[in-house]
Amino acid sequence: MLPDETIVAIATPLGEGGLAVLRLSGAHAFAIADKCFSPVGKSSLKPSAAPTHTIQYGKIIRDGNVIDEVLLAVLRAPRTFTREDTVEISCHGGILPAKLVLDTLLTNGARLAEPGEFTKRAFLNGRIDLAQAEAVADVIHSRTELALAAANEQLAGKLSQRINKLRDDLMLTLAHVEAHIDFPDEDISPDTKEKLLQRLEDGISFMDELLRTANEGQILRRGIRAAIIGRPNAGKSSLLNQLLGRDRAIVSPIAGTTRDTIEETANIRGLPVIFIDTAGLREARDEIEVEGIRRSRESLASAEFILHVLDASEPLTSADEIYLKEFADKKRILVCNKTDLPVKLEVRSQNSEVRMVDVCSLSGNGIENLKDAIKSLVWAGEIKAEMLQVAINSRHQEALNRARFTARQATDALRDGMTLELVAMDLRIAANAVGEIVGKTTTEDLLDSIFSAFCIGK
Repeated sequence: MLPDETIVAIATPLGEGGLAVLRLSGAHAFAIADKCFSPVGKSSLKPSAAPTHTIQYGKIIRDGNVIDEVLLAVLRAPRTFTREDTVEISCHGGILPAKLVLDTLLTNGARLAEPGEFTKRAFLNGRIDLAQAEAVADVIHSRTELALAAANEQLAGKLSQRINKLRDDLMLTLAHVEAHIDFPDEDISPDTKEKLLQRLEDGISFMDELLRTANEGQILRRGIRAAIIGRPNAGKSSLLNQLLGRDRAIVSPIAGTTRDTIEETANIRGLPVIFIDTAGLREARDEIEVEGIRRSRESLASAEFILHVLDASEPLTSADEIYLKEFADKKRILVCNKTDLPVKLEVRSQNSEVRMVDVCSLSGNGIENLKDAIKSLVWAGEIKAEMLQVAINSRHQEALNRARFTARQATDALRDGMTLELVAMDLRIAANAVGEIVGKTTTEDLLDSIFSAFCIGK
């Protein structure tokens, strides 16, 4: 990425709609926009002449022809998302108008932005740190209000503030240790040593607190996968439709209707749960059913928990017993369906901790109880606002694990009176690992890995 390059991209999803927005950012944004934009009306101005944070009305012109009628926003640095001069053009929605406006800007000197390049520039220009940059993607991909709340807390810098405090404490301890290395004739006094050890222990305790949020943070960001399994005609597809609140899967009294896996995400008490409706488990009767059951097995292997649907209107079969034993080690909820009919099912779970929930997927009775059971299974305790502020992702988790390991080594070495050079080396590694979270210590490969997952235009 060259700092003097001006980049452009369509910032709204492609397709037919009322509006499409194109974002142009960089040192030559106004000059490029001047070449394409023709003001209409006495009060409209060329972008280079317009005051910052104003809207200009006009037309995009290419080779003397009008491409589209637009509104153009002028945003002067540094009060922009990237801290660069920025132009945002609102044209008519639809693939063709947006593409023609984009081609016009490219022809006049702009370069097509790479995925996440606007946010990357915001980070490199100091507007946001790396944790906040990741939160931009989390906001876009949020599938529940809780996930959005967690992303907004991180975007506001709540996690960054705590990470920066942790890094500052590690750096302060490192400075004390290095000062004593520079003056070897002066031993660390017992009081000073105790204060350094206490600061390190407090830092390790805080890292433990953050690491405990890793599971919840990943659930909010990517959701948790739940496979719905059971014999054919147990009511798996009807259950999926009830959990989604709409008819997604085909429901039929004919056993074996579902031949392929169906994946849909539902908001379960604020948590994004990806439900996978699978083909009924039984001996396959044709090649299509063989493939459907194979895919069901694959889904089971990747699911974090299962909803095992049993037909309460029938006695437990030998097949049911086989599957109950087969999935005994899997985190699961036993769902006794068809409770509107005379109940003939008796289930004796060998694991007393396995939750059983009675439902009627035809009427919806018991579905709310099932949602409560799902939430309790995947998220222990109450969902608190302060937990959302520091829900870390997998990258943060990996960096904190490295930081905690070396901080613990430094603490033990200091307490045992080992050479201070070793203590300083471990502290420096710990501080750098913590700094990776907010981008104070980065590599180009790390940045490429993070921003390549963004959409173009953001």
